[in-house]
Amino acid sequence: QEPLVESGGGLVQPGGSLRLSCAGAGNVSTPWFMAWYRQAPGNSRERVASISSGEIINYATSAKGRFTISRDSNKKLMYLQMNNLKPEDTAVYYCYSSGKWGQGTQVTVSS
Repeated sequence: QEPLVESGGGLVQPGGSLRLSCAGAGNVSTPWFMAWYRQAPGNSRERVASISSGEIINYATSAKGRFTISRDSNKKLMYLQMNNLKPEDTAVYYCYSSGKWGQGTQVTVSS
C-alpha cells in the first residue's frame, strides 16, 4: 500500500496560518475514514478533524471555526488548513487514512 506522507508543518507566529498536506490518502474501501490527529509532548494523541464516507466532516471543539479539512480524491491528497493558530496548537500532526498513519509533521506556534 502507498504510504502516507505529511508535509506543510513549521514554525508560525500566533495568529498565523499553515496548510498541512497528506499524500497517499486515497480510498481503499467503503466505508472510508480519514482524519488529522495531533500529539503534543506529554499528551495523548487527539483527533483534530475527520472526513468520512458521504463527505461527513467533524472537528474537535478546539478546531472549529479555525481549521478546515478537505481532500482531493483524484490526487489522493488530504489537507488541513489551519488559521488563527495558537500556541496550544503546537504538536506533531499526523494524518490517518484507511488504517494507515503518516510519520507526522511538527507544527510550532510561537512568537
